[in-house]
Amino acid sequence: MHKRLAALALAAASVAVLSGCSTTAPASSADGTVQVIASTNVYGSLAAAIGGDRVTVTSLIDSAAKDPHSYEATARDRLAVQGADLVIENGGGYDSFMEQLRDGSDAKVITAAESAHDFPGAADEHADEHADEHADEHAGETAEEHAEHADEHDHAHIEGFNEHVWFDPHTISHVAEQITTDLTELDPAGKADFAANAKKLTDDLEAIEGELETLHGKLEGTPVFITEPLPGRLAAAVGLDDVTPDGFASAVEEGNDVAPATLLEALELIKADKVSAVLANAQTGGSETSRVEDAAKQAGIPVLTFSELLEPDQSYAEWMRAAISDLAALHK
Repeated sequence: MHKRLAALALAAASVAVLSGCSTTAPASSADGTVQVIASTNVYGSLAAAIGGDRVTVTSLIDSAAKDPHSYEATARDRLAVQGADLVIENGGGYDSFMEQLRDGSDAKVITAAESAHDFPGAADEHADEHADEHADEHAGETAEEHAEHADEHDHAHIEGFNEHVWFDPHTISHVAEQITTDLTELDPAGKADFAANAKKLTDDLEAIEGELETLHGKLEGTPVFITEPLPGRLAAAVGLDDVTPDGFASAVEEGNDVAPATLLEALELIKADKVSAVLANAQTGGSETSRVEDAAKQAGIPVLTFSELLEPDQSYAEWMRAAISDLAALHK
């Protein structure tokens, strides 16, 4: 699923603003607001919900029509990130173009994946050391040179770790806590506002966790086919049994062809009516996933699609509840 991310292409591209009304780089902090850059509107929505009108939030990837895995960051994106007070990224190999964009920036950085309970922190023991070496190595580079090195240093996903942490509300609650802490440090006068807004968000997150737990009691053990890892955390939270043949989802995630024998096994699994649903990514796919989805539809098996991004004006809580509602339909 994850194709190599090209970084800092010089072609002009708009940078959408989630909070505020600019369609270019965020305004100078002289306007009195804290400037926040998020890699996607999932994290942008969290910052906007907590920061309110005390922040200006720019989400580099802001539409479900865009594919984060093939997103080409621009020189304008780099300018926006370099002018930020706070940068929020997913991490875990998902949006590694952000590391290139924030090279040399003094902004506070929140990496959501590092808040996940299963994040392999030991693997990153020397992450800061390597980051410093990387910054020194590429100091003073032009945007063109950064673009070249982006391909050279494209980060692989962490083996065994599902980086789609936004589908884990408990992880998101930690991210919200860090956003609140950082915004308060950047704008102490907004402390009370940030705390009040964060309380509303965390209340929603706790309620969503409860909804997932309730659904777990109804769906535990239900067999499903997951075409790629995107909905994996959500599926696990409600107790679904992933019966996808080994190697299928990982091949799709990496943009590789699924082995013919694995595809045949997948199609036979569908035709034998051994799955209750197929869970897929609404934004990406390929010929193999299309064949599985088509086979499921022909067999009368529901195909549920999940997005990596929020719809315009959709809150994180609304987005999660929509996904939960889709899963709840599997309970008979």
